[in-house]
Amino acid sequence: MKCPRCKNLETRVIDSRLSEDGLSIRRRRECEKCQARFTTFERMEFVSFMVTKTSGKKELYDRSKIETSILKACNKRNIPHEKIESLLNTLEVEWAENKTGVTSKRIGKDVLHKLKDVDEVACLRFASVYNHFNSHQDFVKFILEEFEEWSPS
Repeated sequence: MKCPRCKNLETRVIDSRLSEDGLSIRRRRECEKCQARFTTFERMEFVSFMVTKTSGKKELYDRSKIETSILKACNKRNIPHEKIESLLNTLEVEWAENKTGVTSKRIGKDVLHKLKDVDEVACLRFASVYNHFNSHQDFVKFILEEFEEWSPS
């Protein structure tokens, strides 16, 4: 593993821990040259699958796209990266099981449902981009539909 500070290839593992879902490993590493410490995540590579876009176009699933969107929604929400990794790993297992592929609509809805359980504000942020909110009424409508236990005072 290459050190992010000095780019040295000689690093050693200090600590390894299995994630909550058991699908990835978190490793603390130390560079043998500059002693910088950093964290890496090791996860099983899934069989690739196709995503059908709203336009009907198909493309190979790209984890980084959805991960970037989730990270933006979770920005400054104090959600551990391990929680996001676990969420994505769980969803990818479900999506990969479908041999015919998955639609982008399903991906968005699945992420929304998982984020709702992790952090409601992050869920609203993700929904605002995914559902193309244009006004505060869009937020209110979404909240009333998705969060029935919430009621305006």
